[in-house]
Amino acid sequence: MTKKILVLPGDGIGPEIINEAVKVLKVVDSKFDLALELDEALLGGAAVDATGVPMPEETLTKAKAADAVLLGAVGGPKWDKIETANRPERGLLGIRSNLKLFANLRPAILYPQLADASSLKPEIVSGLDILIVRELTGGIYFGQPRGIRTLENGEREGFNTYVYSESEIRRIAHVAFDLARQRNRKVCSIDKSNVLEVTVLWRDVMEEVAKEYPDVELSHMYVDNAAMQLVRAPKQFDVLVTGNMFGDILSDEAAMLTGSIGMLPSASLDINGKGMYEPCHGSAPDIAGQGIANPLATILSAAMMLRYTFKEGEAADAIEQAVSKVLDQQLRTADIWSEGMQKVSTSAMGDAVIAALQAS
Repeated sequence: MTKKILVLPGDGIGPEIINEAVKVLKVVDSKFDLALELDEALLGGAAVDATGVPMPEETLTKAKAADAVLLGAVGGPKWDKIETANRPERGLLGIRSNLKLFANLRPAILYPQLADASSLKPEIVSGLDILIVRELTGGIYFGQPRGIRTLENGEREGFNTYVYSESEIRRIAHVAFDLARQRNRKVCSIDKSNVLEVTVLWRDVMEEVAKEYPDVELSHMYVDNAAMQLVRAPKQFDVLVTGNMFGDILSDEAAMLTGSIGMLPSASLDINGKGMYEPCHGSAPDIAGQGIANPLATILSAAMMLRYTFKEGEAADAIEQAVSKVLDQQLRTADIWSEGMQKVSTSAMGDAVIAALQAS
């Protein structure tokens, strides 16, 4: 049965890193007879330039028809001055919302070969393997009303609405607990229930769902403490579950524990396991076109796609093992390079992963 993948290169370094992931997918497709069918469309700034909107109808139609979406990155200073509704990021939020991709999985795994690349001491991060489960379609990013208004005294005021329904919280809680059962059976729920009523409800619902998982340990932590604990003792965590805004911040913090955000993939899933897969990093317009971006997060995102949406665990394992072999060979893009290592380009890193795949 054909597996339909929509590829969205996006902006900045997006096309460069997507190119390497597509190369890898074509190799595993041949190696494991996966019957992958790839199509391409515009999203973000590239779509704005070509069509005037960040998410053209053609892109949304193709995304809905696909089994999975592989995204590069969107945005950049080129589009900072246009109206908010047409900024590249609105295309990303729009496709997440329209595809009902409510569960964002962001693993923070430290490859042993990169222990020295972390900003923390190796003994603090060695063996790190945590998973952040972020609710992706609710919270303050989507709440209404929102906007900028002028008060009677002439002063401008910006406002956003932070809102979560019980069903939204319950849905993401089940994802976190189910994943914890496949790991070390610990869930830490991150909130700010001492000051935000939204997260009082969040904590209450988490406690209710936990009763259905007596084999999983549930704990709670305020988001400010969680931010501190991630850099003090990150290995205390297994699965962290939190809302959209807190998850956005904490997942980037966790990414840097691993040496580079350029190493970390992510998955955004709907209720049936259809997903959009993308690296955790942004479009890095300052290095776009230079051939120095790290494609490994995007390649690993493709592996997540094979694992979670297509249930092709053997092919996913092969990609992840190939990445580890490349790191063993001391090949590094600039973001993870250190003295004594061999610095390689974006395309050379992709080629090295393919060579490792073919040799296995």
